[in-house]
Parts: sequence; C-alpha cells; structure tokens
Amino acid sequence: MNSLFNTLLRPALVLLACLSALTGLLYPAAVTGAAQALFPWRAQGSLLERGGQTVGSTLIGQPFSDPRNFWSRPSATAPMPYNGSASGGSNLGPLNPALADAVKERVKALRDADPGNTAPVPVDLVTASASGLDPHISPAAARYQAARVARLRELPETTVQALIDRYTEAPLWGLLGEPRVNVLELNLALNALDPKAAKP
Repeated sequence: MNSLFNTLLRPALVLLACLSALTGLLYPAAVTGAAQALFPWRAQGSLLERGGQTVGSTLIGQPFSDPRNFWSRPSATAPMPYNGSASGGSNLGPLNPALADAVKERVKALRDADPGNTAPVPVDLVTASASGLDPHISPAAARYQAARVARLRELPETTVQALIDRYTEAPLWGLLGEPRVNVLELNLALNALDPKAAKP
C-alpha cells in the first residue's frame, strides 16, 4: 500500500497541487498585476465618470430612450436588455417571425421619434449584436439620428455631425472590424454642449 502511494498517488497529488498553484494563483495574479500596471483604466473596466459619479463603461452598451440622445443598438439579453451579467443574443434566425416583428417595432419607434426622416434605417439600429451589449453603432446609424438629436437639443446639425466624426473610431490597426461610434461617449459629449442636457 505504501509503495502504491509513493509511486502513483503521491506524484499525482504533488502535480495537482503544483499546477493548481501555478494556474489558479500565480498566473492569474501575474496577468492581473501586469494589466493593472500597463493598462490601469482598461483593467478597471474602462469606466467613465462625470461629476464624481460613474455613468457607465465604454465596453458595455446601455439603453437610451430619450429622443434627445443617440439610441444604442438593441439588446436581447435576459431577463432585461443590456444585462451585463447575462451576455447573449436572441438566437432568432432571419426567417423567425418573432425577429421580424421585433425589427418592425424598432423601425416604427425610430420613425415615430423622427417622422420627417425617410432615409433607410441602418440595420444595426434594429438588430441586436451577438453579445447584446455592443456599446457601438455604425457611423451610418449615428448620422441617421443626427437631425433628430440636433433639432431636439436646439443645436446646429453641423455641430452634431462634427461630434459624430470626432467620436468615430477607426478599425483596430486600420484592419480589424469596422468604423464605429461609442454611443455613451457621444451622448456625454452632447451633454457637455447642451445646458438642458438629457441624462444618459
């Protein structure tokens, strides 16, 4: 029995303890420490603060329903939209009637908020992303909303368009992804210009 323990069980237990310490303690501690030292803002969640209060993260989408704000991409997380602890899509296929109905409702909400806008609605304003938490919309989706936001905030549309251009992010390294606009950052920039700011 002693021989079996020394030749089989003891090495296995020692290996388990060493690998548990290495992969469960040392490696996570080293990666966390390096992230905190090299990228402290990102390691803390890329949180944005205004007036000493956290208003959101540049990495997580949030709902905006006031027509004075730019609206985010829809979210399909459960049990409520933009649930940061339950990332996920609706898993509805393109032929699913529930998806078609949801898209029709979203198009109607956009049209009702801006009846004079007859331009085609960009697809990312009426469909959720795979995570349901996308904080960005396309520049086309931002431009589609620009006239409404400018009119309701009593700002020149050229000013709003300039903000969209300013907050349009290029693809990563100029290659990966598409140009995008962070909705929270854009709305916060608008609030800084607008004394009657709508709260994000």
